[in-house]
Amino acid sequence: MEQGARAGTDLCATLDPKPASLARWSVRDSALAVVLLSALLGGVIGLAVGTLHEGVIALQALVFGLPEGEKLGQAALDPMRAMAVPALGGLLLGILVTLIRRWRPRDIVDAVEANALYGGKMSLIDSLRLTVTTTLSNGSGASVGMEAAYTQAGAGLASAVGQRLRLRRADLRTTVGCGAAAAIAAAYHAPLAGAFYAFELVLGGYTLAALAPVGAAAVLAVAASGLLTDAEVPLALGRPVVVAGWDYAVCGVVGFLAGWLSILAMQAVTFAEWAFRRLKVPRWLGPALGGLGVGGLALAVPAVMGSGPGAVPPELAGGALALLLTLVAKILASALSLGSGFRGGLFSASLFLGGLFGGLLAILAETVAPGLGVDRGLLLLVGMGSVAAGVIGAPVTMVLLVLETTQDLWAASGVLIGVVVSTVVVRHAFGYSFATWRFHLRGVPIRGAYDVGWLSELTVVRLMRSDVKTVLASHSVAALRRLHPLGSSKILFAVDGQGFYAGIIDMAAAHDPELDATAEDMTVADLARHPDLGLFPGDDARTALRRFCAAEVEALPVLAAPGDRRVVGYVTESYALRRYSQALERQRGEDLGERGLWGRD
Repeated sequence: MEQGARAGTDLCATLDPKPASLARWSVRDSALAVVLLSALLGGVIGLAVGTLHEGVIALQALVFGLPEGEKLGQAALDPMRAMAVPALGGLLLGILVTLIRRWRPRDIVDAVEANALYGGKMSLIDSLRLTVTTTLSNGSGASVGMEAAYTQAGAGLASAVGQRLRLRRADLRTTVGCGAAAAIAAAYHAPLAGAFYAFELVLGGYTLAALAPVGAAAVLAVAASGLLTDAEVPLALGRPVVVAGWDYAVCGVVGFLAGWLSILAMQAVTFAEWAFRRLKVPRWLGPALGGLGVGGLALAVPAVMGSGPGAVPPELAGGALALLLTLVAKILASALSLGSGFRGGLFSASLFLGGLFGGLLAILAETVAPGLGVDRGLLLLVGMGSVAAGVIGAPVTMVLLVLETTQDLWAASGVLIGVVVSTVVVRHAFGYSFATWRFHLRGVPIRGAYDVGWLSELTVVRLMRSDVKTVLASHSVAALRRLHPLGSSKILFAVDGQGFYAGIIDMAAAHDPELDATAEDMTVADLARHPDLGLFPGDDARTALRRFCAAEVEALPVLAAPGDRRVVGYVTESYALRRYSQALERQRGEDLGERGLWGRD
């Protein structure tokens, strides 16, 4: 046993010549160590979220001159402050972002993109950059939520620690999910919702291997954040709801309508971005103009300021006209904020929109069909969960958020119906959640956090062989036969006088006895097939396999570049299939939590 362990250690040292500390290797090789690390990170992130939350509230109270104990959006604001603070905050944000872009021009990679494409690798500096700009946006009164800052900071910190410890790829992705779970759990004091936020959005699925670390991070985050903040539960009604048999059908109708409202809210943001580009508004000036618009809306509807859940609860907000006005104003304010360049998300805004929508439907139901007898609180919760699930794309998260904040199982069952219907409507009518829609607009080829980065790393340059055999296309078939007797090669690649690829030569066909009479007159070019079909070094394995299927050949040439058709190597179909299958098997093992010496880092 000692010899085996020593041999394993020596082999690891050979594979990784860099010195590694005992702590680093223990975390890499122990699933329990990953759980303990996740729990520790969850506690730290919970404290950070609590600090950010209290800091934003203090900032809003300072710049808007709010009375002690009052939060932004709960009452009318001083008109001068309502107009000036968002505009000046937007101007400061625009100038800050412009200056930072000169230093770091690349886009910020969030947790979903990092786990999908980069194996969980995120930049801590970029994460802090997004956290600061989101805090400034929310503190200025822009109609955005702080959840983007929380999750980016939590996931970025977790990724930085994981990279420092040089965790395996699967463990690093899980650690990033733990950071996001801790952030959401701390923000809403809901560990189950935080955990499933990570499973649905950041990890791309639920696995037993991720359950313990994600759960530990979420629970510790809630415990730590509770030391700094009071538990704010925007979905709590203070009373149980009544759910009868036919009420579930009504919940489904609410979910159907909420799905379309979710699409409208997401499209409104896209339209606002398009409008600012169309008007050629400078990037540094966009947030200031957006802030003016939000301030103008806040003069009539103060609840549009900030995240939203801190505003007057929709159940007490007045009649149908007031709810409709607030609903429309909130959609416009969120679109103006995000479209003009403020940083943030739609998590809390979608909850608030859903609550307004549910309250509006409850009033309409009581007016049109007073005998229906549906609990207004139930429609409120179903509206909240359904709109948020449609926008965020995390249906189970929203159901669990309702369950944890209301502790009402019957309410959660009604919300489940609405959430399922809303998600189906958004998926089939629109195809994206807000996060994946933003990826689509940026041209990022992902629909979620499922790990596709390993595929982009398995490129043709890693599959190809360089001992390629070529023959001039101008040679005669007889000369080809003399240079390459039957059995010496199966496939050759024809090139022209400049060395550019001209096609594939099947040597069995070249030695066909039926060609004996014309072998001196025929050229290699006459036998060449697929002169336009080849691979490039940057193509991934899936692209290579598709081209093998199209060409129905055993090998394909690798060309230097799209504009340079020199043959630099070749790939065989059998080897590409074997490497692709090995990568799939390794990925399956990582998903199941299997740890081994040959796991991919």
